[in-house]
Amino acid sequence: MADERSARIAEFVRPLRVVPGTKVDLPRDFDPGHRAGIRRKKDGVELLTSGIQLLADLQRRLAAQDTYGVLVCLQALDAGGKDGTIRHVMSGINPQGVRVVGFKVPSQEELDHDYLWRYACHLPRRGEIGIFNRSHYEEVLAVRVHPVNLERQKLPLAARGPDIWERRYREINDWEHYLTDNGFRIVKLFLNLSKEEQRIRFLKRIDVPERNWKFSSSDVRERARWDDYQRAFSQMLSATSTEWAPWYVVPADRKWFARVCAGAVLAHVLTDIDPHYPRIDAAARRELAQVRTELRHEAPKGAAADPYLESASEQGAGDGRKGKGAEGTKGAKKSKMGAKKSTKGAKKSAEKGARSARSAEKKASA
Repeated sequence: MADERSARIAEFVRPLRVVPGTKVDLPRDFDPGHRAGIRRKKDGVELLTSGIQLLADLQRRLAAQDTYGVLVCLQALDAGGKDGTIRHVMSGINPQGVRVVGFKVPSQEELDHDYLWRYACHLPRRGEIGIFNRSHYEEVLAVRVHPVNLERQKLPLAARGPDIWERRYREINDWEHYLTDNGFRIVKLFLNLSKEEQRIRFLKRIDVPERNWKFSSSDVRERARWDDYQRAFSQMLSATSTEWAPWYVVPADRKWFARVCAGAVLAHVLTDIDPHYPRIDAAARRELAQVRTELRHEAPKGAAADPYLESASEQGAGDGRKGKGAEGTKGAKKSKMGAKKSTKGAKKSAEKGARSARSAEKKASA
């Protein structure tokens, strides 16, 4: 069953994956309105609910094993749905095992270091899921679209040449390869929003008073650079989708479907890790048995020595009695039916005997 489920998840996320080495044209290759044949939002919500349960189980095992860490990188334009995706997909996961970091304009201290430094400071620990709400990919997106940001990074003149973006792609790929080799899996999600859907969401932020706080005039200025961002996204996806850290382009025009996809990709990666609860050795089991005995002896008078174990035993016995009771009831029903058949047969035999006797009397009289 688990293998079948893993295969279904892998098949579902396959069209979202940017095949390493391919050249991406975002508007041509990925449809923001795609929904993989799922017609109704209700069906999508049901899928997400079952997916959250799976993620919760995988996250518990990841934390217990304490060997792997997972870094989720979320990239999108404004109103792309990053916050909602985090809130819904991670809703069933233990908050202690997840850490979300949002990256804004770099501080002066951050600018005094290399461009990856501030991201490295917030990497997840083993057993943890870290989420970057905007990530190190801003360094080849916003910084590229707005060259003034590059000037603030105080780079040596020789490092600002025309090959800077190809060099950054290579450096990012190498950094992610290093992290993967050390047990940290990277999940890269690009929420692909259409220009029209962004317009509608901006208007909603303006029209609904409770959402006014989410709107900024800078959002409109960024929207004016739409084509520049589409080119930057396409080049980023082409250059940095690798075998060890591929990109997944998530259709984001329908929020519920984007959340289903994000959850499926994360579940796919965690299933591939296949974390397990640690197994204890014989010495540890002996120690546990000894501690159990001591705790049982400490039970107050009249209290169960081991409530959990006794409750489990009673439940098992109850199930057994229930099974036996069902069999007994079934047997009784069969016996009752057999008795009815026997009575009916005897009655028929008696009636047949009476008819034979009357026939014999008639013949004798004749």
